[in-house]
Formats: sequence, C-alpha cells, structure tokens
Amino acid sequence: MRLAVWSARHPWRALAGWLAFVVLCLGVGLAMGTHNATGEDYRVGEAGRAETLAAEARLDREPVEQVLISARSGPLERTAADAAVRDLTARMRQLPEVARVEPPVRSADGGSLRVAVVMKGAEADAKDHVAPLAARTAAVQRDHPELRVAETGSPSVSVGVNTQRGQDLALSEAIALPVTLLTLLVVFGSVLMAAVPLLLALTSIAAAMGLSMVVSHLQPDAGVGANIILLIGMAVGVDYTLFYLKREREERARAGGRLGAEALVELAAATSGRAIVVSGLAVIVSTATLYLATDVVFSSLATSTVIVVLAAVLSSLTALPALLVKIAQRAERRADRRAQRTGRSRPARRERAEGTGRLWRALLRPATEHPARTLCVSVLLMLALAAPALGMQLRVLNKDSHSREIPALQTYDRLTTAFPELRVQHQIVVRAPAAESSEVTSALRKLSARAHSDPLYAKGVTPLVKTSRDHRTTTMELSTPHKVSSPEAIASLDRLRRDYLPDTVGAVPGAEFAVSGDVAHDTDYLAHQDGKLPLVVGALLLLTFLVTTLVFRSAVIGLLGVALNLLSAAAAFGLVVVFFQHGLASTLFGFDTAATSAIGSRVPLFLFVILFGLSMDYQIFVVSRIREAALRGVPTREAVLHGVGASAKVVTSAAAVMVTVFAAFMFLHLAEMKQIGFSLAVAVLLDAFVIRVVILPSALTLLGRASWWPSRTMRRAQREVSVGAVP
Repeated sequence: MRLAVWSARHPWRALAGWLAFVVLCLGVGLAMGTHNATGEDYRVGEAGRAETLAAEARLDREPVEQVLISARSGPLERTAADAAVRDLTARMRQLPEVARVEPPVRSADGGSLRVAVVMKGAEADAKDHVAPLAARTAAVQRDHPELRVAETGSPSVSVGVNTQRGQDLALSEAIALPVTLLTLLVVFGSVLMAAVPLLLALTSIAAAMGLSMVVSHLQPDAGVGANIILLIGMAVGVDYTLFYLKREREERARAGGRLGAEALVELAAATSGRAIVVSGLAVIVSTATLYLATDVVFSSLATSTVIVVLAAVLSSLTALPALLVKIAQRAERRADRRAQRTGRSRPARRERAEGTGRLWRALLRPATEHPARTLCVSVLLMLALAAPALGMQLRVLNKDSHSREIPALQTYDRLTTAFPELRVQHQIVVRAPAAESSEVTSALRKLSARAHSDPLYAKGVTPLVKTSRDHRTTTMELSTPHKVSSPEAIASLDRLRRDYLPDTVGAVPGAEFAVSGDVAHDTDYLAHQDGKLPLVVGALLLLTFLVTTLVFRSAVIGLLGVALNLLSAAAAFGLVVVFFQHGLASTLFGFDTAATSAIGSRVPLFLFVILFGLSMDYQIFVVSRIREAALRGVPTREAVLHGVGASAKVVTSAAAVMVTVFAAFMFLHLAEMKQIGFSLAVAVLLDAFVIRVVILPSALTLLGRASWWPSRTMRRAQREVSVGAVP
C-alpha cells in the first residue's frame, strides 16, 4: 500500500491531489456532458430487428404527442371544443418542431376530442424538443378555461419520468445524508471524525459523477447512472472509511502512545488498506459480469458502479490517510499547548482497546459452542425466507407501473380510457422484393381482416400502412385495446407472430417480417435477459470463487463465500416477492399497487450481482481478521471469536449506514428503484447479522483447520504452534 504510505507522509500533497482530481473529473465531465442512450441502443430480439428494418427504409415510428380536450364537467360542448382545436392547430403549426397536426378525433362516447401532433426527427430524440409543444398546449388551456386541455405522449412522459427521477435523487440525498451523519456520530462520538467518512463518500460520488459523463461517450448512459452512483457510492465510501478508521484506532491502542500519527496510519494501510483494495476489486470484478448481458441498461449500471467504487478506493488510499494524519497531528498540538499552559508533560494519547466484548461473545456463543445445531437452524431459516422467490413474476416496468403523480401519465390514463385503441400498437414491418409489393399489401389486408374479428384487437380502427419509396419495405400498425402488461396484449402479440403473419405475409415469396412495439419490446427483452442469465450468473459464481480463493489461499473459503452469498441473495429475493409481488409493501408503506404487482425484470439480476460484490466487503474484512489470528496459531474457535468480535462494531456500523442509504430509495417514485433499495437493505441486514454473526462462524468452527485448505502458509503456522506446544 505504497500510495497510502506516501499520502500519510505527504498529507497536504495527497489532499491537494485528491481535490484536484475531483475538480478535474467534474470539470471535464460537465464540459463534455452526458451522452444518453438512443433508441438503437435498446434494440433486442425480433422487436429490435423490426425497428432496424423500418429505420433502414426510413419508416421509423414518428414521435406523436396527443392533446386531449374534454369538458371539466358534463358533456363536451361542440362549439367550445372546435374553437380550442382551431386555436391549438394554429399554434402548433407555427412550431419548427412540428411536422403536421392531424384532424381531431372524437371518442366513442363523444365526451373527448384528441388531436395528434406529429413531431419531426427520431422518436428517441423527441423528449428534448417537446417543451415548446407543452407551452403551446398550456397557452390554449389558459385561453379556454372552461375546457380541460392537456398533452401526453411518449416524449412528454419521458420528460416527466426524468424530472421525477431528478427530484427523487434530491430526496434520497436529503434522507440519506443526515441519517448517515447521525449514525456516524453514534459510532465515533465526534463530529469531526463522523464528518470524515461522509466527506470522502461525497467527494468520491462527485468524482464518479464527472467520470461517468466522460465514459458515457464510450458507453451511453441509460438514465440510471446518477441514482446508482449515489446508492453505491455512499454505501461503499462510508464502508471503506470505517474499515480504515477502525484499524487505525486499534493500532493506536496497541501502540500505547509510542508511535506517531504517520506510523499508525502506515500500519493501518498495511492491513485494512489492503483489504479495501481487494474488496473494491472484488466488487468491480463481480459487477463487470453485467456487461455479459449485452444490454444498455445493465451496462450503464455496471459502468456507474465500477466508476464509483474505483473513486471510493482511491479516496481511501489518498485523502483518508492524509486526513487521519492531520487530525492526529492537530490533536497532538492541542495536547502540547495544554501541557505548556499547565507546566506538565504531554500525556501519551491512548485509545481504549476494543476486544470482543461480552455482548458479542454472547451472540457468538451458539455458533462456537453448538455450531452444528446453530448452522442447521440458521440455514433453514434463510431457506424459509427464500422460498417465496420460487413464485417470482418478472415484468418489464413501463407506463403501466410509473407513478401517476406525473401529469403526462394522468392525461395518458384519461386518453386511453376514452380511446382504448391507443394503449398498444403493434408495428408490423415487412421487407420483400419490390416486385412483390402488391402481394405484401394484399397479405396485410387479409391479416387486418382476420384481426378485426378477433377480440384481442381493436375494432373500428383502420390500420395505418406505409410503403418505402423503393417499394421493398411496408409497415402496418395494428391496435390492441389492452394495457401493455396485460395477458391479453401479450397474447395478441403471440397470435400475431405465431399464426397471422406466417399464414398471410409468410406466403409472399422472399418476404421477411418482424413485429415491434411496446409489448414486443418488453417480451423480447425478457427473453433476451433470460438467455443471458446463465452466462452472467455462471461467470459471477466462478469469479467470486476465484477472487476469494486467491485472497485467502483457500478453496474452502472460496466455496463457502459463494454458498453464503447465494443464501443471502435467495433470502432477499424471497422477501422482495412477499413485500412487492404479494403486496405487503403496499399495505405497510402505502406504495402504489402498480409498483407492487410484479418484480421489475432488471431487479433480480442487478441485485444478485451487486449483492455478491457488497458481500465481499464483509467477507474479506471479517475473514481477514480471523485468518490473522489463525496465522498466529490461535485455534479456530478462538480465532473466529477474535475475528468476528474485533470486526463486529465496524461491520454493524457499516451495515447501519448501508441500510439507511438503501432504505431511502424505497421512498422514490420509480418502482424498480423502490424494489432495488428494499432488496439491498434487507440483504445487507441479513448478511451482517445472520450470515457473518451466525452462519459463517458456525461453518468455520465446524470445519476447523480444514477451513484453510490447501493453504501451505496456514498449515505451516498451525504446525509450528503445535510443535511449540509440545513439552
């Protein structure tokens, strides 16, 4: 840990270097801006192929905003509605962002009118240009107060979701920061020492935010980066600082005032500093397996996590040692001044040595005195918690599950109630030789006729058909009056792909066809994720085993680490199913039922990977302390007592901070962030208080010396102690 030693010896240079690094990262990041993912980055499966075919023929789906006009009470007065439509149409046509304004369409019950405003450019970019349209709609509303005039559409919904995400980020900071500070005050009993972990975590987050903007030009950001950087950065940043501070205090107590600040920090760097680096690398390696999913969202999650963990590790090796040295020197100078005033010599500063303690000895007694029974009971308990995960239902969270506090979604609900055919549009894309263009059109008419008599599809809607200039590509939109996530909408896609298209378009010579749309995209995304799941999980298990085995020189510890992480993740999955899928979170916390009807498709894989990484923090820190004692020849049972007891306070403190940060995300609006925050908070609690205090000590006590197989260093240390014990 040469960098940490250098930082301790040159504290001002280290602090200046770290602050310069943070400022540089932020400055360059803000200058470059964030490159957000485009529609092309999200293409997977058949839906992605359909979108590519349409894009190549310049038949992409146009961005459309729907303006809904209805009466505030009673029936819609025709004269007033027509006046509002004329006003709206005139205003919209003046905008350079607008390609055209469609004629108004009246709802079946006559209570509403909708006006489709078609925007220029790509659908994925429309959210950046929708503000002028919203301003014109608001102006029409002001001029026609007797009516309700509101706008919705994918662009305005995207703007609303992004705005809410920014507000959620501010809310999570407002909750997490003061609670974290209070937790640290309880741990250290000093405002100054409590501020150190918080300061380093915040500067690490700031550096990571800037770096993520730069990296987004290589790996586009899917809009979740800032939330993940805050979530993971606060947790690991405080964790790493606590581990370091704990060891520095132990070394100070052991030295009894005989060593200076620099020497104490160097000793801490040689032990906890190494553990922090190894732990950080373990988190990075495990998180990097998300890249194997070849999905822009998972890649964005992985990139954000890797960047913020690297920043946290770097701060713990530079700014932290420097701060500890300066704080200790400040305390020594104050003691010298007091000694000069009193005329006495400065007493040596002593720290109370923290042993295992009676409380932790009592908590560890079942694991060390009755390991077999304790292990069986605790494992059965964890398996019972995990059992509900067998019934987990995954769903891509979409408009149906977003918070209804977004005005555009409130309008969307009213729009789709009045015009149910707008809920889902399947986009059929057909590419065939130009000579077969008339045959393709005829086949699509037959398909439309069959769908018209099928209750899964909308009635009375003429499908929109477009043909490219070269007559090689034709698209048709087929409406379904069911919600995106409903079984009926999914069945309509399945019937279209399995029966209708092969029977009609499939008979055209040389025809290539595919279906896109919201339902198709969600269905294909789940299939894509399921196909990548074995690869990601297999790579994660293998890498976790290899990293743990290399760190501790023990294959047994490697296997045990994998097994414990699996147990912790499974229990967390079971609880998230009970709370969200079965609705307990809605009952206890008042969450929207839209956020609790199913588990977000990305939640389990992300949770699985991140949990493996975060569990390595505790695994490496706790087992390192046990191994240190065992290398000194301490018998396994006593080594377990010493290792777990010595790390108990810092592990529980770190867990309390992590749970606080993660739990704050439960109160955000995005359903996936609620589920991720809850899952991580529960998993950390189980890992810190069940896995590390009960199951791990029980397993190591039962295994005894076999825990360290095939470490030659450990066998040699144990043999020397055994020989030395012979009279």
